[in-house]
Amino acid sequence: MPTDAVGHAPFLRHLDRWLPAALRRARRATIALGYDGSDPNLAEQTVRLAGEHAARLRGCRLTVLVLAEGTEELPARLGAAEAGLPAEVAVHLMPGPPARLPVALRAAGAAGAPVLSYLEADDPVALTAAATGRGTEAFVIAAATAALREGLMDAGFALATEVELVDADRRLGFGTGSDRSLEELKEALWAGGLRFRDPDGEPLSPALPVDPAPLGRALLAELTRHGPRTVTELRRYAVTETAYRAVDAVRALDDLLDTGQVARTPPDGRLGGDVLVTPVRSGA
Repeated sequence: MPTDAVGHAPFLRHLDRWLPAALRRARRATIALGYDGSDPNLAEQTVRLAGEHAARLRGCRLTVLVLAEGTEELPARLGAAEAGLPAEVAVHLMPGPPARLPVALRAAGAAGAPVLSYLEADDPVALTAAATGRGTEAFVIAAATAALREGLMDAGFALATEVELVDADRRLGFGTGSDRSLEELKEALWAGGLRFRDPDGEPLSPALPVDPAPLGRALLAELTRHGPRTVTELRRYAVTETAYRAVDAVRALDDLLDTGQVARTPPDGRLGGDVLVTPVRSGA
């Protein structure tokens, strides 16, 4: 399996969640794959998933755009996957690198509809095209040295995260405008059993009991730098700035409260939403 293929499974899991919501909201949507085409399984499984959802949601229009450098096997595999697709699904195979995504999206008539992009490159042109429109999201995999979160934010995504994969020398990034979608994507990544880097640079394995201490230190540093934050803001910080999930932020905050490193307002009740968390100065 190509190294970049480590991102295929979490992307497909997210696609399975994303499609029903996108089609109910807009009645049409586009899935764009920008990769080298060396592993036809990604395009084939994407087309099959599209067909399954379109068959359940009649009256929708779904476009699968495959932008690939081209391999001998890819057209035949796509052709087999297209057989039996409902009329609501259109599949377009176009040659070229991810940088041609703006042209490919225009040719596919994607304007005005939600777009979910999968890109195996941190090309600024491709990222900007993936961020254009309403309800757009992008899943990106690139070299471990790539600054994917910064690139996604610069491209126009309101929210973005990235995780470094310990075992694959790759970095996964995700851009969206939805907190809920961001949290679901992070859960999908963890479900895949991949190992990430924690805020201290150490391996973080979802298969083991999660140690919230590194995240707690990161949250405390954020509070010390910028002052009191709500639990909602700190959950977002954990999801966007670290490899952790939103649920891990609550566990880390519980530990910080138990050790007296932070205080909360109000002092009682569920730790969530608008509860304000304040760092406690040493010796105070």
